[in-house]
Amino acid sequence: MKIVIDAMGGDFAPAETVKGALDAAREFGLEIILVGDEARVKQELSSCDLEKIMVSVVHAPELIEMGEAPAVALRKKKNSSIVVATSLVKEGVGDAVVSAGNTGAAMGSAILGFGRIKGIHRPAIASILPTIKGFTLILDVGANAECDPQNLLQFAIMGNIYSSKILGVENPRVGLLNIGEEETKGNPVYMEAFKLLKDTGLNFIGNIEGRDITGGSADVIVCDGFVGNIVLKFGEGLAKDLMAMIREELERNVFVKIGAALVFTQAKGLRKRIDYAESGGAPLLGVNGVSIICHGSSQSKAIKNAVRVAKECVEKKVVTCIKESISENLIGDD
Repeated sequence: MKIVIDAMGGDFAPAETVKGALDAAREFGLEIILVGDEARVKQELSSCDLEKIMVSVVHAPELIEMGEAPAVALRKKKNSSIVVATSLVKEGVGDAVVSAGNTGAAMGSAILGFGRIKGIHRPAIASILPTIKGFTLILDVGANAECDPQNLLQFAIMGNIYSSKILGVENPRVGLLNIGEEETKGNPVYMEAFKLLKDTGLNFIGNIEGRDITGGSADVIVCDGFVGNIVLKFGEGLAKDLMAMIREELERNVFVKIGAALVFTQAKGLRKRIDYAESGGAPLLGVNGVSIICHGSSQSKAIKNAVRVAKECVEKKVVTCIKESISENLIGDD
């Protein structure tokens, strides 16, 4: 299997991207294709142990910066690392693409390069959040600021497939994120989405509220990308700041500080559960190819795990499963 990586995308590229890619190649037995400024990428590779690692470099002279407007940048920079990387997968040179660069550009290049799965109106970015019972999948987390009821229904179908096929959840519980549990709560879009979801064969548990997210009441949480992105970023910030606040309180005097050292030594499992780098990257579901989008601040561990996610999506044939499910449910058309 060959995974194509946008080596220039992200705050710490290409150094951390290259390191994470090589770690993934070594651990998962994959072939890696790094796309970007050839001189800079090869400079990073020159100091690495490449024994028994299958890695190649494809030159892409342009880079879409984080602050650039995706639509404009994709038109002007056709030789950018993310466009070239996506093209390699489209042409069959690679099996999946991974990028920690400009999210809009990564999404746009996937839509333009792979196309949407027939019947899917809008692709969605799916992300994993930790809960007291394990984890939950939330989508969309940023691809679509505004959605209609049909979009939310399709997100639910795709999330159900990903949760069962990749995350191994049997008969996932699907919840609609809303401002109340009652069927009549929310705006017209969410009220209509509730009706559509209730009439499917999904294990739909109804509306859930924000306080239910970390309680583990749902395995798949559906919302529009505006709400989902806020939830995701709030959760990341809260987890990081809570750990800092706990550490600060525990270190106020020398006796408590000794106890704190023991507590934090035993809290490695907790830190791992709330570390976004463990989940790696978020799949863009609904495009006719495997595209994994990473956090812009991803370092080597996150990149490595994003490659793992890409590998699993290819192996479990997620794209094919979504195609079959959408076809069976006769959800819309192009």
